[in-house]
Amino acid sequence: MSFRPRRPTAPTKSLAEAEELIRQMRAGQEKGLNYRERSLKINGWICARCAREFELANLHLLTVHHKDGNHLNNPADGSNWENLCSYCHDDEHSRGLLGEYLSKGR
Repeated sequence: MSFRPRRPTAPTKSLAEAEELIRQMRAGQEKGLNYRERSLKINGWICARCAREFELANLHLLTVHHKDGNHLNNPADGSNWENLCSYCHDDEHSRGLLGEYLSKGR
C-alpha cells in the first residue's frame, strides 16, 4: 500500500452524465447489488490475472479492479471491472509506482 497521494480523477463532464451515473447506482441498489456483487455475478468467482478460483470461504480475497482507475465509473454492463485476487490487485497498483521509481533513477 502506498501513502502517496492519488492522481486526481477527471471531473464528470456534464450534469447529464452525473445524473445518469446516479441513476445507474440507484438501479443497482434497488436490485440489492453493489458493484462488487454485480462484478462477481458477471465475471464469476475467478481472478482474471492468475485464474485462481474462489469459494465462499475465501471470497473476501477476490476484489474488483477498475480498469480505468476511476472507482466512480461503474457501468451496468461491468465493462470497467475485472475481478482480481488481493495479490494480483496489489501487484497491478504497484507496477506504476515501480515504473515511476525506476524511470527517475536514470
